[in-house]
Amino acid sequence: MIEDQFEVESNSQTATSEEARVDTEKTIVEMKKKAELIFFPLPSIGHLASSLELAQLLINHHNHLSITILSIKLPNFPSSDAYIKSIIATQPQIKIIDLSHVEPPPHVPMKSPPYYMWNFMLTLIPHVKATLQNILSTCSNPVIGLVLDFFCVAMIDVGNELGIPSYLFMPSNVGYLSLMFSIQKRQIDDVFNDSDQVEYFIPGFSNPVPSSVLPVAIFNKDGGYAASYKVSQRFKDTKGIIVNTFSELEKYAIDALSDGQTPPIYAVGPLINLKVQSNPNLDQTQHDKILKWLDEQPPSSVVYLCFGSRGSFDSSQTREIGLALQRSGVKFLWVMRSSPTTDNSERTLPEGFSEWMVGRGMLCEWAPQVEVLSHKAIGGFVSHCGWNSILESLWFGVPILTWPIYAEQQLNAFKMVRELGLALELRLDYKTGSGLVMAEEIEKGVKQLMDRDNMVLKKVQKMKQMARNSVLSGGSSFISVQQLIDNIIGSKLVNAN
Repeated sequence: MIEDQFEVESNSQTATSEEARVDTEKTIVEMKKKAELIFFPLPSIGHLASSLELAQLLINHHNHLSITILSIKLPNFPSSDAYIKSIIATQPQIKIIDLSHVEPPPHVPMKSPPYYMWNFMLTLIPHVKATLQNILSTCSNPVIGLVLDFFCVAMIDVGNELGIPSYLFMPSNVGYLSLMFSIQKRQIDDVFNDSDQVEYFIPGFSNPVPSSVLPVAIFNKDGGYAASYKVSQRFKDTKGIIVNTFSELEKYAIDALSDGQTPPIYAVGPLINLKVQSNPNLDQTQHDKILKWLDEQPPSSVVYLCFGSRGSFDSSQTREIGLALQRSGVKFLWVMRSSPTTDNSERTLPEGFSEWMVGRGMLCEWAPQVEVLSHKAIGGFVSHCGWNSILESLWFGVPILTWPIYAEQQLNAFKMVRELGLALELRLDYKTGSGLVMAEEIEKGVKQLMDRDNMVLKKVQKMKQMARNSVLSGGSSFISVQQLIDNIIGSKLVNAN
């Protein structure tokens, strides 16, 4: 009888185990059929563009995914609605939910962008929580993760409360991620020293990093540094870190952070929108005029100058750039954006510049950058070293002359020149208000940039091929995306059990 009872119990346990296995397999099959991710990007174009590319990339790899973008409005910041809609117009698996307009707390001054963003995100927490609760109650698909811009990590607590794991999206590179992890190991009152003589050893950089190339915000004790410290402390609470880079480009930095102490890093880039789409906010006539002019130029004969969506110079610096272009004899396409404080009409170009440049160059307020960099006429790029621009230049094999301006661009320039040898140095530590870059210096840099025999060009051409191989089936980024998807689905199953 005892043996019979044991056999019955054993069979019962086996059946229970088998049922559990079948249930788990059913759950996996169901999650592979349909699942929902929630993206929370910043509306800044530098962050938003790569976030939307990531969303489309994940859907292309796993076509049963749906993605909801939580769209926020920043005070005194241009709306991104038109851009988002133009990108996802043909992607039914991505939808947008507009969060309620929220004014920042009146006691929060604009000490620095990180400080402002951290405090603004805190005011959004109840609105994000209410929106996610509504999604969970109405969505027929399981919500398997939050993908948060690194400025939005305050929402990790909301995800935890609702049982949704969080993933960090870093629209910049692993070098900047390394800096954030180094802040994580400091104290909140241990502000970086901005003395020119100070260098820092940061994991992820093979060379000591001078303080002059670190973001200005982290020298501000009560503003940017405190906010950066608080943001960095939350990185370890994520299930993984998604970075817009590829392993062949930043292998040293990725290996340095793959120490078992940090969440897994997924290098899924380059995240570049290669499909040319019309943007309702942009002038199609100007677009066509630029491309027609480039079509008329010899191969690799034109230098492209562009300093990002916020990159503009005063009259004195504008004049020095104009003089340098005249003296260099190089054809040029120069994106001269309007300054928020200076009318273009007040800028001083060299006398007779407009007449001289006929047939030699073109000035414009905006240019279709991906189409420009892909054009055979472009031979070099004088750039602010925003990370998206760097990846686009590498993708098309166009060498860069570095002219960083704000945020982490100085650190990007340092990485490209000193760490990787993939750019030529005009300046690494230029910051707005730090003095004039004289015409002689610009002219010399432009001539070096356009020299077809320079070693940087050869290295950039090799990296171009590596970038393109990384996203092909079996490439490093292709594999990383699949590992990320497996991690997200696996994490949700673990939480569910």
